[in-house]
Amino acid sequence: MVVWTVANQKGGVGKTTSTVTIGGLLAQRGHKVLLVDTDPHASLTYYFGIDSEELDNSVFDIFIQGKELRQEQIFQALCPSTIDNLDILPATMALATLDRRLGSQGGMGLILKNALNLIADEYDYVLIDCPPVLGVLMVNALAACDRILMPVQTEALALKGLDRMIRTLQLMKRSQQKDYRYTIIPTMFDKRTKASLEAYKELKRLYSELVWSSVIPVDTKFRDASLQQLPPSVYAPKSRGVFSYNTLLTYLIQLDG
Repeated sequence: MVVWTVANQKGGVGKTTSTVTIGGLLAQRGHKVLLVDTDPHASLTYYFGIDSEELDNSVFDIFIQGKELRQEQIFQALCPSTIDNLDILPATMALATLDRRLGSQGGMGLILKNALNLIADEYDYVLIDCPPVLGVLMVNALAACDRILMPVQTEALALKGLDRMIRTLQLMKRSQQKDYRYTIIPTMFDKRTKASLEAYKELKRLYSELVWSSVIPVDTKFRDASLQQLPPSVYAPKSRGVFSYNTLLTYLIQLDG
């Protein structure tokens, strides 16, 4: 089972879109895929038409169970999507209370990693959608993954958010003694604008080999797909955005198998 965490300490850079699109493409390639929503705003959950406030079980319950968690409790929280091979582990607003509940307790950074280990035989790939805030949820998502995917909007403010994210990883590397692998993904690229062109050039200058060699373009089909509650690869398989994500996925599989 390969685990990718989609993270950035800035909102609106394409984290949920990346999670849904890559997950949909993997499922269409025949892989068994789990998408995990760790954001209290539950954007990924709502994307698939799941009302987070009506759920009996969710990611929140997995964190509350902690070390007492059993495999069947995870299965109770899973929601199948309308897409073959694609399941959702949904979020609720209650996740926003976890830092207060668990932040002072020791060993709380590995709850999600241990939970995924319990169902490792069920899935080929897991993608974790993160909140844009460093706390218990992001720490768990980072500790659980094999690689961090960092979508970065190609504009100046997003580059500052990326800098914060890189410094966070450096701090966590020292505290957890884990060497994080990550790939920076330029998103919302518009070749017609000077801002996009300059931001992409700066990304390559600052982070060179850590930046995926291509870009995810601005594509209105992403918004249309979300309205239909379908992965873009299902709603608009021939769109330029999906083509770019397909190229990205092939690259990531070559890196991690």
